[in-house]
Amino acid sequence: MLNMQKKVIQRWIKWGLILYGLGGIIIYYFGDYFFFPKVALAQNHIYQFGVPYKEVNLAYSSSANINIIQFPETGETKRGVVLYFHGNRKNIGWYARHAPGITKAGYEVWMIDYPGYGKSTGKFEEQMLYDYALQVYKLARKKFAADSIIIYGRSLGTGIAAHLASRQPAKRLILETPYYSFTTLGSHFFPIYPMNRMIRFKLPTYQYLPEVNMPVHIFHGTNDWTIPYSNAKRLEPLLKKGDEFISVEGASHNNLGTYPLFRHKLDSLLEL
Repeated sequence: MLNMQKKVIQRWIKWGLILYGLGGIIIYYFGDYFFFPKVALAQNHIYQFGVPYKEVNLAYSSSANINIIQFPETGETKRGVVLYFHGNRKNIGWYARHAPGITKAGYEVWMIDYPGYGKSTGKFEEQMLYDYALQVYKLARKKFAADSIIIYGRSLGTGIAAHLASRQPAKRLILETPYYSFTTLGSHFFPIYPMNRMIRFKLPTYQYLPEVNMPVHIFHGTNDWTIPYSNAKRLEPLLKKGDEFISVEGASHNNLGTYPLFRHKLDSLLEL
């Protein structure tokens, strides 16, 4: 009887280790498909946004192109530009709906796609995300003074935006649904694996925030299960005097814009 029980336990341990190993292999080799569900588009694709826009292609190298969509301001007062770094899904076409809420305040909105997203090409690597952001910032500086530039990151884009803001001057940094780091986010979903060794992207927002000199404003919903509220809340102690961590009670990852607190506060920041 004891022998039989021992064999059953050993069998369960064996299968457990096999499943654990298979899971690790899947995460290690196919994690990008889980974390970055990007959608590429043909270079001749025509966006149907329903609002005016200008498309700009910025050559990063002979084999890499940065696709930028520029939405003009629609408000009475011209205030500058918002460099908008979007989330991990699809491409600019998925996020363009957020532009009108900003352009009405008098800001142009420039959205870029990351390598492999939309019409942008190049190697999808963490350093490339930072490099693309810097190139777009340099392009903006040819038209706008630093104090007329707002750096805005949403979800995946928050780590990229924080990195840029830690190295370049701007009016303010706005982070919508940020993460402490990409590795801690991965550990939330796969706690039994050493995610810091298994995923290529680190995106350590927590390292960049202390180096940001401009005002920082963070928005996060308390019911966000995509990037847990608890993960983002770890950033609050890193904020300097005058910065804000704005908790939107009941909001989830994709519906912050439907909450009056978010809309009112964001509108107020854009009018400053």
